[in-house]
Amino acid sequence: MRDLAQRALDLAQTQGTTYADVRIVEQQIQSIAVKNGVIERLAQNASLGFGVRVVVDGAWGFAASAGLAPKEIDRVTAEAVRIARASARVKNANVDLGWPEVHQGHYQTPVRRDPFSVSLEDKIELLLAADEAMRRVPGLTVARSNLEFLRERKVFASTEGSFIEQEIVESGAGLEATATAGGEVQKRSYPNSFGRHQGTAGWEFIESMALIEHAPRLAEEAVALLTARPCPSGVTTIILDGTQTALQVHESCGHPIELDRVLGYEASYAGTSFLTVDKLGHFRYGSEHVNLTADATIPGGLGTFGFDDEGVPAQRTPIVRNGIFVGYLTSRETARAIGQSRSNGTMRASSWNRIPLIRMTNINLEPGTWKLNDLIADTDDGIFMAVNRSWSIDDRRLNFQFGTEIAWEIKGGKLGQMLKNATYTGITPQFWASCDAICGPAEWVVWGTPNCGKGQPSQLSHVGHGAAPARFRNVQVGILR
Repeated sequence: MRDLAQRALDLAQTQGTTYADVRIVEQQIQSIAVKNGVIERLAQNASLGFGVRVVVDGAWGFAASAGLAPKEIDRVTAEAVRIARASARVKNANVDLGWPEVHQGHYQTPVRRDPFSVSLEDKIELLLAADEAMRRVPGLTVARSNLEFLRERKVFASTEGSFIEQEIVESGAGLEATATAGGEVQKRSYPNSFGRHQGTAGWEFIESMALIEHAPRLAEEAVALLTARPCPSGVTTIILDGTQTALQVHESCGHPIELDRVLGYEASYAGTSFLTVDKLGHFRYGSEHVNLTADATIPGGLGTFGFDDEGVPAQRTPIVRNGIFVGYLTSRETARAIGQSRSNGTMRASSWNRIPLIRMTNINLEPGTWKLNDLIADTDDGIFMAVNRSWSIDDRRLNFQFGTEIAWEIKGGKLGQMLKNATYTGITPQFWASCDAICGPAEWVVWGTPNCGKGQPSQLSHVGHGAAPARFRNVQVGILR
């Protein structure tokens, strides 16, 4: 791999590049799903290829291939140079990468048990047992369960002198119970919605979820939601569980701090951002309880790695400090555009055939000091909402409406009736300004989001969000009928 990478870099330099890097990426993905006692999906995919980025005459060029023969290395590198020269004819400004990033390193996800060493029979047996536990509950219509595992080996090399090897291992699982009656559909998911919870870890991550033990409760709640009272409309206090707080962070905090959105490089796919550069350092994003960090170094986080795809080391970066907006997610190029000397290491590509983009790492709402039971006891009247069901947010990440799978009323400091179809709406800085309490480290989890979309052609990235239950005052709820 080192020889192949060096071949591309040597050729790029002979053809007039001022900078070049090459990524060689090998991926292995195993996916298993069960529905109502039947194996619905059993897939194992593998890919291997490389991509070359170059700067020629102040402009970028990129080309990629699944072939690793020397002649193909030469052809693709030359193609990237030709693309850069063509791009230079219509450039607005020269590429400025700032100070060189020169790193030699190796990173490997800490794993106690390699998930690919666990037999297929054991994995299927686990899913079938969880599926059966859900289907034993009367009134359940559909039971689903799934597992997914990823191993990614990457080599990065640049003309600045970097050579980095990484091996990332991910494990994920999820359950979904669906009940129907009279044209109504209610669903409950565990541990998280929209597929699964995932992290950079081994089989031990799956074992910690205790899927079979949680399966009956999940099905019982799905059935009970069919006859639950609809969430009332009005303005009230809400407490979000950790999974919903994580979704709130993802949509209203993570995406708007991507500096390429702010600068207009990313717009047509999923919008820009209200966090314009004039706000950096003084804009009040939320209450004094709100502290956000971007941290690619947390053990187990789905956005955890050793180096990004520009060869920049993983970092922990303040984003919001005591409610004040203090930082973006940056690349080498965008950092220079706002006068910063170095990137904070957030450029990642979904595969060898995609260019790196600014992506969330682990965007975390730092824990507070409360315990959930105490937080509920401290709330006279409100609603506790759990696990995301739907989301909608405008293209500047300001106005939003989110729904949850399940909710309970809070009366006199105690959980009361179950509520269905719970939704809430708000405006991002006003909503975060209403946050007056966050639970502590014991209830803080780095939730994995393996389906974050961005870019054209589209790239699905794996990101994480550390979050605990949090309370928000004077929120509009219950607008779904």
